[in-house]
Amino acid sequence: MTEGWYGDDYIALYSEAEGQSASERYGLADLLPGFSIVGLHSWDDFIVRDPVGAVFVVPTVPCDSDHLTPYQIPAVSLESDTRFSGRIKWYTKPIIFGGDPNPGENLTWVAPDQHAALVLYGGGISSIAM
Repeated sequence: MTEGWYGDDYIALYSEAEGQSASERYGLADLLPGFSIVGLHSWDDFIVRDPVGAVFVVPTVPCDSDHLTPYQIPAVSLESDTRFSGRIKWYTKPIIFGGDPNPGENLTWVAPDQHAALVLYGGGISSIAM
């Protein structure tokens, strides 16, 4: 995985094998049939590729085809930041459900496997063993 800053956006890009694994872990085939995960954009959105190769971002919650937005993967190197490597930002109460988007009690950091469980089950952080 390659991750880091591109301007104000934190981006994580997966290798093909990592993307396949992530697509399975998040159950993407059930959410967006034929799509595969390419990475994460600013922790809140998946970067996905459709069957013909077009790239989009879509919120992790809710991951729905109505929210696909065309996206161009940066063609430059990402500026690494060890503070965030291997961690994913998670809102205890997702913003879409009225959670506070500002840093504070609603924000925590989770491991990739925890993130997948949270996205899949839509549960709060208290429902997942840390």
